[in-house]
Amino acid sequence: MNTNLLKRTIFYKLLLAFFLLTISCNQDKEKIKQVVQNEEFVPEWAKKVVWYQIFPERFRDGDISNNPKVSDLKGADPKEVPKSWKIHPWESDWYQLQEYEKTNGEPEKWKHILRRRYGGDLQGVINKLDYLQDLGITAIYLNPIFQAPSLHKYDGESYHHIDPNFGPDPEGDRKLIATENPIQPATWVWTSADELALELIDKAHKKGIKIIFDGVFNHLGYNSFAFQDVLKNQQKSAYKDWFIVNSWNNPETGSKFDYEGWFGVKSLPELREDSTGIVSGPKQYIFNATKRWMNPKNKGTAFGIDGWRLDVAFCIAHPFWKKWRKHVRSINPEAYLTAEIVDTPEKVKPYMQGDEFDGEMNYNFAFASAEFFFNPDATNISASMYDQNLKELRNLYPKGVAYVSQNLFGSHDSNRIGSHIVNRGIGNFRNWGAYFNISNALNNLDYSTRKPQDKDIQLQKLFVIMQMTYVGAPMIYYGDEVGMWGGNDPDSRKPMLWDDFSYEDEVFNADGSTHEPDKVAVNVSLFNHYKKLIHIRNEHLELQLGSYKTLLTDDKNKVFVFERAYENQKIIVVINNSNKAQTVSISDLKGKCFKDVLNQTTIKPNNDIVVAEKWGLILKECP
Repeated sequence: MNTNLLKRTIFYKLLLAFFLLTISCNQDKEKIKQVVQNEEFVPEWAKKVVWYQIFPERFRDGDISNNPKVSDLKGADPKEVPKSWKIHPWESDWYQLQEYEKTNGEPEKWKHILRRRYGGDLQGVINKLDYLQDLGITAIYLNPIFQAPSLHKYDGESYHHIDPNFGPDPEGDRKLIATENPIQPATWVWTSADELALELIDKAHKKGIKIIFDGVFNHLGYNSFAFQDVLKNQQKSAYKDWFIVNSWNNPETGSKFDYEGWFGVKSLPELREDSTGIVSGPKQYIFNATKRWMNPKNKGTAFGIDGWRLDVAFCIAHPFWKKWRKHVRSINPEAYLTAEIVDTPEKVKPYMQGDEFDGEMNYNFAFASAEFFFNPDATNISASMYDQNLKELRNLYPKGVAYVSQNLFGSHDSNRIGSHIVNRGIGNFRNWGAYFNISNALNNLDYSTRKPQDKDIQLQKLFVIMQMTYVGAPMIYYGDEVGMWGGNDPDSRKPMLWDDFSYEDEVFNADGSTHEPDKVAVNVSLFNHYKKLIHIRNEHLELQLGSYKTLLTDDKNKVFVFERAYENQKIIVVINNSNKAQTVSISDLKGKCFKDVLNQTTIKPNNDIVVAEKWGLILKECP
């Protein structure tokens, strides 16, 4: 064959092969793209759990020997050192000032309440794991437990040590910590409080309970090793680039040291960011601390926490979260990451694309639920509007996200569900900033701090039926299950109610005036309701993994009916939000026998499906 002809023949064959390969690759890319879009990036276990949020300082005092001293408050707000101070009585009337508080002579009640310490610790959580297991809890979210002087621990002194007052030997732990170089992990020690945290993780895991820590990576505390070094050494500090410094001390020019605190709070100096997110120094420290708690002592991920809740995630730029997620998943591919982003769904969406977070603290579920279940007639929404709001939330995010988002109502940053119901009508929960202020009883003396009555508890029970059967992982704020009440922070952070304590009646208002006594005790009926609903959810994969379909939105009668289905098993949930019993008529349900697993009754074929006022049914077809 002619040499030139041979070359041309080979060239055209190669060109044809390349063309066919290109077509094939493009088709494969499209297939891959479709697979990626349909593939879930969330951990499967996070769909199945029922969460319980614990505020450690207020949950249970398991070890009185580690209770804080007044010196342990240094660096926390308020900065003034009290003249007199004691561990606050667990069972006392919340708004009543104790004698030691009166001695301080300060009129601002918030200062007294912020100084209070009740002695809650990790041993207290360990001691109550059986309680949580009996309730049906399968995952715990702990508010911050890292070393910090405040009651809330969002002002971390470090990320790699548990607060010494949460462990058995505070003084010994602080001496050990003082031997370290905080930015050299090889020098890090394991304190007795750190070891107790590992014991908590281990004992929780043995009971089938997952556990996640609160990551507060936007800022450190005033007392932190890094910020204290900056205060002392100014521009010569090894940590000078960690924070947002506006000016340094300069006697020659008269310049004073100034820096940015989170939302202007000077006890919370913000970490500095650049185009890549948090700058390299604190970023590496965060990455090292992350690994410490996820794979402690390099023993394997089974000994570490199961994920993180990220505080004020919206305050940190996306590039950091993308890198941090890769780091987390390189340690434990099944780790769960949930974000605190209180914003509109459209603003939340960019964080939930598979390269940052798996889910969120689902305040938008709470907002929609408040508007349907609790808002008065003038501002409530119809069943069809509630259905539409929920549909938008389900469909906005990639597959799987809705199933692992934490469906909550109250939290440490909002009024408790019981008090929200008592005060329904004062504003709309969705208007977060405005509602945050008007739901604070210290700021708004018109906010009612009375105990929820039976009709209020009935509304809470109705919400729980919805919460435990809808798409997403339910989350209970500690104490809601026993009927705790209170306005926004600080009132949402009262000590937990336990049935082995005898509590004083609440008679004091926020302004010091008094009202008729409210008996403070565990609401056994409400507790049993939560327990029943949690166990129903735990026993039915349809409610954890099942598909969702709306069957009825009856706006006139305020009835909402939906179906959860999984592997040929179906559950029908009927919600009656009206003030009278309703008969539900759905053609697909006629002529069938149903077992109501909530109310333990049977609805025979062709019998009417009747649901009581402000109540629900959970129906399974008879075998």
